[in-house]
Amino acid sequence: MFEKEIEEYESVRLEYQQKIADRMGRKQWMEYNEILFSAHSCAIEGNSFTVDDTRILREQGMAMIPVGRSLLECTEMADHFRAFDYMVSHLDHSFDEALLKEVNRLVTEHTLSYRAPGAIAGEYTTEDMAAGDTVFGDHETLIARVPQLMASTQKAIDDGQHPLVVAAKWHGYYEYLHPFRDGNGRTGRLLSNFILLRADHPIQIIRLEDRSEYISALKQIRTEGTDEHLVAFFFKTAISRMKGELAQKRKNSLPTLFF
Repeated sequence: MFEKEIEEYESVRLEYQQKIADRMGRKQWMEYNEILFSAHSCAIEGNSFTVDDTRILREQGMAMIPVGRSLLECTEMADHFRAFDYMVSHLDHSFDEALLKEVNRLVTEHTLSYRAPGAIAGEYTTEDMAAGDTVFGDHETLIARVPQLMASTQKAIDDGQHPLVVAAKWHGYYEYLHPFRDGNGRTGRLLSNFILLRADHPIQIIRLEDRSEYISALKQIRTEGTDEHLVAFFFKTAISRMKGELAQKRKNSLPTLFF
């Protein structure tokens, strides 16, 4: 399954790596991805920061709050930067509960007390959860499945399964478990990229404009009992992003005459 998608993805990935990622250099490529990924991942959860707002905050810090943005949004974005930086600097970490909890702690550290007074960043929820129009199952039952999810995902990584398939499948089941009081979406997207980065694959960026399709694919895991839609969405999104940036580079490489 997904042989056609894997073949296309790997073909585009090779060109993307050679013409964009390698030519940028690791440091600049990661900075570019961090800003783009953080802006869209937080926007999916309702943050109003644009990509330009995110870049300004990343470059100038909390001393420069973009016009019209709240302090809470700035703090949420700053927390996301810290979680991203931790992830990138710990790619040798086992894919386990310790990693999961630390990423969630960082991503919610300075905003959780506002959104869920009494909850502890990086610790599992102590009450049942709901998000949007979805009511999740018994939180104790779902949390008890987390260790098995992390272990089976690590085994899939070790067995050499395709990283994008592993990232998508892990993400879908993790969001189904929804084990934390806040930050489950951001945490899930960060650790999906942990899987990809450790395999030297491009970062997966789910854009705000694709939010409805993304949420629908996640819901189909519950309604249809399959993650095929989410895996297909991951491939579609990744290929589209790489092709778009390659096309942008080709266009911007053409000489422009000013006379």
